Amino acid sequence: MTALICGSYAFDHIMVFPDRFKNHILPDKIHMLNVSFLVPDMRREFGGCAGNIAYTLNLLGGDVTPMATIGSDFAPYAAWMDKCGITREYVTEIETSYTGQAFITTDQDDNQITAFHPGAMSDSHNNKVTDAKGVSIGIVSPDGRDGMIEHARQFKEAGIPFIFDPGQGMPMFGEDDLKLFLEQATWLTVNDYEMQMFLDKTGMSPAEVAAQVEALIITRGGEGAEIVTKDKNIMIPVVIAKEIKDPTGCGDAFRSGLLYGLMNDLDWEITGRIASLLGSIKIEQHGTQNHNFTMDEFKTRFQSEFNMNF
Repeated sequence: MTALICGSYAFDHIMVFPDRFKNHILPDKIHMLNVSFLVPDMRREFGGCAGNIAYTLNLLGGDVTPMATIGSDFAPYAAWMDKCGITREYVTEIETSYTGQAFITTDQDDNQITAFHPGAMSDSHNNKVTDAKGVSIGIVSPDGRDGMIEHARQFKEAGIPFIFDPGQGMPMFGEDDLKLFLEQATWLTVNDYEMQMFLDKTGMSPAEVAAQVEALIITRGGEGAEIVTKDKNIMIPVVIAKEIKDPTGCGDAFRSGLLYGLMNDLDWEITGRIASLLGSIKIEQHGTQNHNFTMDEFKTRFQSEFNMNF
């Protein structure tokens, strides 16, 4: 099976402020905020939801085809994709734009201030799902608003089952948008905060949401994940990371596991555990695409963590 992964590609600029934001922000001056933070440490990482999902699914041996729009500055990322053996056939360059850029500053209390420039993502609707051949499953992950709407519609019209993953794109959509996504999608995956936003925006109950898809997958951070199908609720345990270095991108790694399980007709108990382990492996490394493993190594750790095989 080939997975078409629709979503963003971005450069993540990750900076560390060796102090606390609260020490430099005057509460009575919030209305006229003008602050500058010295950040002696900075990393530039390859990121974006489609990029991250494709990277981890590729490590598992999945047949991945990302679809995204990128800018004229993409060359280093393109070289990385080539090194990883990930196709760029449907990664479209917008010459007049930058690739999406995230600027993330973290203080000593793990508070974050993030600025995001969407750049070429705003043109993602110009890519067409039907241009990709041989696709059997898909995912609509955070991207340009129009792109997410169009790609969900195109998956549905083409009869290709897909995961709807609104993620940080949730605020872009209103009640009607989200209800339409739910009608079109085969599976919905959200974290617990996004789930509450979904319910608040639509006025639906969790049971009503779950009834419209084959499975509703809710991640709950350190409490693991819940998979709700029409037949049962399945609780997926969290895998305790060997070392917590960077949670950024854990959700994308988790979604790679969902796709892998669906592509290989695995049951939800196994699929959820694969996803959970991938999230843990990611958190053990800085950046969203610096974790690495062979399939044999992954299966060995899976057996060790869960006392089962797949």
